[in-house]
Amino acid sequence: MGTEHSWILKRTAIMPNKIALIDIDSERSWTYQLLSDEIYKWLAFFKTMGLQKNDRVAVIAENRIDLFAILFACGIGGYIYVPLNWRLSEAELNYILEDCTPTLLIYEDRFISIVSRNSHIKAHPINEELPIGKNNIDNNGNNSEDAWLLIYTGGTTGKPKGVVISYKAVNWNAFNTIISWNLSSDDCTLNYMPLFHTGGLNALSIPILMVGGTVVVGKKFNPQEAVKALNKYKTTISLFVPTMYQAIIKTEDFQRTTFPTVKVFLSGGSPCPLTIYNAFQQKGLSFKEGYGLTEAGPNNFVIHPEVAAKKRGSVGKAMQFNQIKILDSEGKECEVDEIGELFISGNHVFTEYWKNQEETAKVKKNGWLRTGDLAKQDRDGDIYIIGRIKEMIITGGENVYPQEVEQCIITHPKVLEVAVVGTPDLHWGEVVTAFIVGKNNFNNIEEIQEHCRNFLGGYKIPRRIFFVAALPKTHVGKIDKKRLT
Repeated sequence: MGTEHSWILKRTAIMPNKIALIDIDSERSWTYQLLSDEIYKWLAFFKTMGLQKNDRVAVIAENRIDLFAILFACGIGGYIYVPLNWRLSEAELNYILEDCTPTLLIYEDRFISIVSRNSHIKAHPINEELPIGKNNIDNNGNNSEDAWLLIYTGGTTGKPKGVVISYKAVNWNAFNTIISWNLSSDDCTLNYMPLFHTGGLNALSIPILMVGGTVVVGKKFNPQEAVKALNKYKTTISLFVPTMYQAIIKTEDFQRTTFPTVKVFLSGGSPCPLTIYNAFQQKGLSFKEGYGLTEAGPNNFVIHPEVAAKKRGSVGKAMQFNQIKILDSEGKECEVDEIGELFISGNHVFTEYWKNQEETAKVKKNGWLRTGDLAKQDRDGDIYIIGRIKEMIITGGENVYPQEVEQCIITHPKVLEVAVVGTPDLHWGEVVTAFIVGKNNFNNIEEIQEHCRNFLGGYKIPRRIFFVAALPKTHVGKIDKKRLT
């Protein structure tokens, strides 16, 4: 069997006693040898269950280190790993199970109702101890183009789409990440990102395990506990989304600690407010943001922290084995600082949408992936993500990019969080609309508009402003703008 499927076992042979995984909630830690032992147990169990190549193994569980044993057992055995977003509604989960038709459903006890309503699927509790597995592997004729992951995205607009990700795509994302971010076996990451999401699996966890480092897994994000864990486990590199960072920088522990082992903090999932850059820069901490999506990577760009500090908002240049281009509406390459749609190419791009060639054809053409995101490139070749094409506001014939307005409003000292969207208007077509979470019950509309006049053109100033107690969030903690329109 090629190492593209079984590299985790090679890693075990090299450093069997190195700590691979730490589970904060259960206080368990696995060496690479223990991880491999658990992988063999699941492989033996899958064989007894009669699984065949390309059968789907669906898993519904909160973050725990056992998920990695199942993930790698699926990879080695030639089965497709389907992590379920347990935060979805029961109707959405039932749809996904009907769509992917798994042969086996592995579950935590708290999700027994999903199992009961899908009794036609063989099910197994994740907590149940498995017998020791033999260290022999059946070769199911796997190749690098075969599917390893099936991750469902969306669910907020229309039906969730299953993103088919091959061994090649997973591994090339890891290669890119290891090379571009200089990862080594000395690295340790703290991961609160859900393991049903590509950010939880592919952003850092799989690359760090490939290179022999340590992944610390937590179930429920708490800013105070996160800061303590970053120091307790001597982490070196970790990823959080901007809403998590907003909570972290407000804690007393963040103000007190120097994070002596951390090389860099990474932000992803959505554009990062400049206030977060400020908080890290004031403490002399390295901070940078990236850009990715389930269909590509999710790691696509590399930027040195020193450059990131000078070019706030830039994600840098394409990683070593990626290609990008920015095209205008007519399909021509954009000039410097001209905004267009971002396209990505590389071995890390997904294969297809599960049983949905029509949607696949809309985003993949001639080896390039249409991201649906707007971007621009500066004179040095560094890329800036502007926002989703669908989120661009057209008001009175003028284009307004919500991120620009958000970055302005968030600098107001009495604003905690902000989201800007376009809402329908009979006269203007759309108007710029801001939803704001104020500090200490702040709710002065005129003050916000006056603040914006100092930095923005008149047509970009929000005509409608709503102060809210909280902004809706997605399952990974990003602001969910679809629920604001």
